[in-house]
Amino acid sequence: MNNPHLILAVLFQLTQLLLVVLAAPMLTGWVNQCQAWLQNRSGAGLLQPYRVLNKLFHKDAVIADNASWLFRITPYIVFACMWLAAAIIPILAVDLPFSQAADVIALVGVFALARMFIALAAMDIGTSFGSMGARREMLVSFLAEPALLMVFFTASMISHSTQLPGIVEALAHHQFVLYPSLAFAGLAFVIVLLAENARIPVDNPSTHLELTMIHEAMILEYSARHLALIEWASSLKLFAYISIGIALFLPYGIAEMGNWAGLPAAIVLLVGKLALAGAALALLETVSAKMRIFRAPEFLGTAFLLAVLGLLIHFLLGA
Repeated sequence: MNNPHLILAVLFQLTQLLLVVLAAPMLTGWVNQCQAWLQNRSGAGLLQPYRVLNKLFHKDAVIADNASWLFRITPYIVFACMWLAAAIIPILAVDLPFSQAADVIALVGVFALARMFIALAAMDIGTSFGSMGARREMLVSFLAEPALLMVFFTASMISHSTQLPGIVEALAHHQFVLYPSLAFAGLAFVIVLLAENARIPVDNPSTHLELTMIHEAMILEYSARHLALIEWASSLKLFAYISIGIALFLPYGIAEMGNWAGLPAAIVLLVGKLALAGAALALLETVSAKMRIFRAPEFLGTAFLLAVLGLLIHFLLGA
């Protein structure tokens, strides 16, 4: 790679870094706005998440006396992990400098690292709500991660690569082929996305009821800038998961290696895909009901079964 091309690639990588961190709250606002429209409400608007973040960053943090260093640094670690995950996924082009780090197994590890820290921080204070939320979060992740890995393995077997840029290259820029195995993997991925992002029917991000909350129970002790970083990280995680779904199942339109002229069209298509994905998520949550926590293993077990079926179909039929 010559120097001008390298400089251009770095500039586009920096553009993607800024794009994901600034656009993630708007995606959350879009989902909330679509939910409001579907429920015949006016809604708070697309910019409401930014207003909330601005308000929280201007408040003084209140920290428990027995909070350790782990409790204090966890919001920064979680935010950095989610920003890294969202930034290395090929959403604009496949030959960005950080794209080579987008190995699907390493990506699962980044999500697991953030989850481990937030669970430990929830138990650090010693409150009953934090410990309860941490245990529930570990239960959900214990069931969701194997299904997510099976989804990744299905796409990796088709593309003969565990890197997302290689998967996008194989699925989007070669001859168009319908893969029945990806249909099962796609259904499994939707279930995992709902569970991992604390969405209905597994969790409800807008409730603080003891019998239902999982993610919210872990962050009840946070305030001000710490809570802002965690909320921002939650938006980045949703953005990252939807971007992974686009890269795996709707990669068409992502600029191929060296095709910098196709980046403007890729940005327009990305905005359209994110808008459709956000609207579909809002519709799915609106027509679904929050399930009881002990039904979550059955729900996520279905995701694992669908992902394994997709993998078996690829092995047996080569499709």
